[in-house]
Amino acid sequence: MTSSFTHYWEQRKFGEFTELKSASRVHKDEWTSEGVPFYRSSDVMSAINGTKNEKAFISEELYEKLSSVSGKLEEGDVLVTGGGSVGNPYIVPNNEPLYTKDADLLWIKNQGRFDAYFIYEFFFSPTLRRYLESISHVGTIAHYTITQLSETPVFLPSMEEQKRIGDYFRDLNNLITLHQRKPLTNSYYINPWEQRKLKDLFIFKYGDGNNNPSNGGPYPVFGAGGIQGGYTEFNAENSVIIGHMGDAGCVSWGEGKHFVTYNGTITKPKDDVFSSKFGYYLLSKMNLRKYRGGSGLPFLTYDMLNDMDTVIPPDKSECEKISGCFSVLDNLITLHQRKCDTLKELKKYMLQNMFPQKG
Repeated sequence: MTSSFTHYWEQRKFGEFTELKSASRVHKDEWTSEGVPFYRSSDVMSAINGTKNEKAFISEELYEKLSSVSGKLEEGDVLVTGGGSVGNPYIVPNNEPLYTKDADLLWIKNQGRFDAYFIYEFFFSPTLRRYLESISHVGTIAHYTITQLSETPVFLPSMEEQKRIGDYFRDLNNLITLHQRKPLTNSYYINPWEQRKLKDLFIFKYGDGNNNPSNGGPYPVFGAGGIQGGYTEFNAENSVIIGHMGDAGCVSWGEGKHFVTYNGTITKPKDDVFSSKFGYYLLSKMNLRKYRGGSGLPFLTYDMLNDMDTVIPPDKSECEKISGCFSVLDNLITLHQRKCDTLKELKKYMLQNMFPQKG
């Protein structure tokens, strides 16, 4: 990963740079049906895998009593499974009351000493997984203790770089989650997606002139199939371009000011239903080439576009979250100058190479 940072990563042990804790013991007969959530390793695995798990609670009175001894979990603290499937992390999301099972979960206090999401991703890295195997004689480990966690090595960049890396993986994970939900195959986000006609969502306008007016100017020229030179004038800004004649149905994104010829259709969302960038991703998904007419010179007209159906989230904010996630991935593809077969393969590659190996 190309970076503007030049500082070396420092190898530390967890016990050297942060406080490690274990909660006071709670017996099962002290669990309640409501109250303060009581977090166990099974809850962490449920959060990671996106599965359901029967919740456990303790009373507020017991929580206050035990917390007076062990302290309280705070936003940004990290819990790590110490039993069962060990070494799996969970970030405490806020300062709302939460208690945890002793030994079952190891408690890494943050207190501004590290970026929570950087440490969270470190626990999924091959570097950490190899280390866990190295401290077990049989390749698996039934228990991961505070003492072992205290001696666990981690390479730490500056706090600023930790945050950059943490943000990177958080955005990537959000995109993976969106991808796994598969909204365009009758799945759901928070609310069901709505079927709409393109005529209800977009305004279509043909570009200007049949010929490519390229004269080396500063504004990119778009025809039916992407950029075809530069021009001194522009007729669109931050718009989607759909091939009208020739490579009809090709969908391009025009960043900033640009010029579109008659072979392209300038496309903008109607009435601010969503951003132009979301419209670009939506139309790219539709494979518009399959709708075009003609044989010698394929074409795609206003009427053909207007009558097409698609599905969109009912909430504009959801559209923008999706657009933001895909924009992050586009930037990463440009940065690395490589194609990634799947989002998971991209994350696997980055985890393999982001965290230095010991030694």
